[in-house]
Amino acid sequence: MLDRADWRQVAVFTACVVGLAGCTTTSSSGASDGATADDDPSGDTGVDDGASPEACARAMPAALGTCLFEFRVALWECYEAGTGTCGVDSGDEVLDELEASVLDACADDGAFGLDASALAGRLRNACASEMSSLAWRSYGGPQGDPYDTLSGDTQDCLACLSLGGSMGMDWGLSRLDDCAAAGNCGAVALNAARDDVGGAIQEGLERCSDSCAGVNLPATIAIDLDTYKTRAADQMECLAAVAIPDLDGLTLNCGPSNADFTAPRGEWTQVVVDGEKWGTLCGDGTDYAFQIRLAPEGAPLDRMVIGLQGGGVCIFEDDCSAKLASAPGLFNALDDEPYGFGIASNDPAESPFADWTKVYLPYCNQDVFAGGGVVEVLGNLELPRYGAVNLRAALRMVRDVLWKEMDAEGGAGFRPDQVLALFGGWSAGGYGTLYNYHWLLDDLQWPRTAAFPDAGMALDNGELLGVAGLGQVKIPAWGTQPLLPPYCFDGGCAVGPVLYEAISPRLKQSPEQQFLIVSNPKDDTQQGDAYFSDEATWINTMRQSVCDTRDLPGINYYLTSVSDQSIHVVSIRPDLWAGSVDGEVMRDWFWRAVTEPDTLQTRVEEADFVTAIPGVQPYPCAVAP
Repeated sequence: MLDRADWRQVAVFTACVVGLAGCTTTSSSGASDGATADDDPSGDTGVDDGASPEACARAMPAALGTCLFEFRVALWECYEAGTGTCGVDSGDEVLDELEASVLDACADDGAFGLDASALAGRLRNACASEMSSLAWRSYGGPQGDPYDTLSGDTQDCLACLSLGGSMGMDWGLSRLDDCAAAGNCGAVALNAARDDVGGAIQEGLERCSDSCAGVNLPATIAIDLDTYKTRAADQMECLAAVAIPDLDGLTLNCGPSNADFTAPRGEWTQVVVDGEKWGTLCGDGTDYAFQIRLAPEGAPLDRMVIGLQGGGVCIFEDDCSAKLASAPGLFNALDDEPYGFGIASNDPAESPFADWTKVYLPYCNQDVFAGGGVVEVLGNLELPRYGAVNLRAALRMVRDVLWKEMDAEGGAGFRPDQVLALFGGWSAGGYGTLYNYHWLLDDLQWPRTAAFPDAGMALDNGELLGVAGLGQVKIPAWGTQPLLPPYCFDGGCAVGPVLYEAISPRLKQSPEQQFLIVSNPKDDTQQGDAYFSDEATWINTMRQSVCDTRDLPGINYYLTSVSDQSIHVVSIRPDLWAGSVDGEVMRDWFWRAVTEPDTLQTRVEEADFVTAIPGVQPYPCAVAP
């Protein structure tokens, strides 16, 4: 494990890795040691000879710290090679070494109530997932967008940023491991560990100051330096929850110690979120709340359907004030009840997802779940825009409860890479699905998640008052930019097809990763929310969007064919859920998306829209009759 006094050696090593100096490192005493980019800079796996609970406890954070550094180097080499997406499979040899170290030290003793094999698998995933997440934040997703297009100096600066993050996580882990061994962990040690992360990042940038001069991080990767430090420190706490079993009751902000609620199996339970802890808030100033139904006894807890409530959107003072007066429930989450039909049904005869864990996220900020925790001033009205903050806090809370429950069950315990989830929403919740799906993949690290935006296609009308135009204004006004992916965060990224183009290159790293876009074409509500004044133009724009994006990796459509009435949202309507498009029932299509994801196909039909609605044009690509 590296001590802070060894930073000089690491800094020169960093310069070697990013091409700023020759590949020879210098120790803090000034002696050359001939290290290369493949060397372990710490030279210490921390593994003791002989297996014992104590040896296991000390070996896990030490071996993980070594893995963090070496896997980060493997990721950087992947981005530099420019040969494809970079992520959890970029450093298999490094992960094999970690796994072997843990198996050797832990043998049959284990920790967290898990055996050595389960521990090794979980640490392997933690190293790969956390380092990948940090790299994706630093370089622009697995696809390296914008990394590939940046100047050499900016690329070097981002490499130093990522290096500082990985070393900071190691330092923070080392500090918490030391206090755990001494039996004196507390808030002071935890705060110091978080400071270690920020300090390492800051030092990394200072060591690369020539390359970083003039680099505007928010304009490059969407977030500022303070946000980068905070997220890396949060990751360090998640790593500590995986790797350090004897923290003496210290409450981390990630993992079983952070579980905020209990819920019975198979019953809906409302959870009121502690706004002071999580930073959540509804539009009327009340606490955020969500509903959860843990899978019934005997069913796996980590199979989930996550649904985002709809409820329109308000943009200006007049429409927001009018909604607040006429429909105050749209700004409150305490009285919302979950849907219970179609995909959300608890009846196995209706839905194959009946016995999955279900999470229902109410909508209370009129910001399509995109608000970043700011109060927008609209004339005389001050409206909290906290939609994305509320959503992400709720899912982190769910993660920690699942973690606690599954670890208590034994076996393999909780593994984020084994969570199988459908993440979607209806109407405004469909928009929220578009703007938050990347976070479940890139940050929450649930790679086996599919997204289903229902009646929230976010199509643009090409006018100033449209989705793209409002994106230019509201992304900054709602504090949304830091919550968008680093590969798509300008105003145009509010538009569904634009976002699909940007996110598609990072999809399908796991087969389940895909957008399942569902809607009925004739939909007055969705048309109005996207500011289309003409129905035919709306449907023609939808048809063009399907043809433009359906062949992108991870993009699939299922559009029902009701032309004689307006239908808003489809997956919770039993008749449409059990109905067929192009020979496949919607229920079966969704089930195939999680059981045979690589066989899924877009299902849309020409139907009779051209004759039923004047001005509608045939699809500009081949579809079913």
